[in-house]
Amino acid sequence: KSVDMSAEKITKVEENFQKALEFKKMVNRWQTSHIHCAWQMTLSQRRNPYTILRMQDAMVKELALANKQLLMVRQAALHQLFEKEHQQYQQELNQMGKAFYVERL
Repeated sequence: KSVDMSAEKITKVEENFQKALEFKKMVNRWQTSHIHCAWQMTLSQRRNPYTILRMQDAMVKELALANKQLLMVRQAALHQLFEKEHQQYQQELNQMGKAFYVERL
């Protein structure tokens, strides 16, 4: 019976030893990943200001182009509106037997 007890104790000790080894490996992996993450953070912090400046510059250029395009679209729409109104006035004047005076050069 004592042999069985000591065999059980040895098995328990081995199991506990294996668990401790697995735990130690897990802690080592965690430490390694923690160090890697800290290194990546400092690396990104050093790169970050230049990236932000480049992105801001690109955003300013994009906004300028978008504003320019928007202005062109609005000008074209306004031109179309004036042309449509001009044609409408011309039709109304024609119905009354009148017309716009156009000077020929």
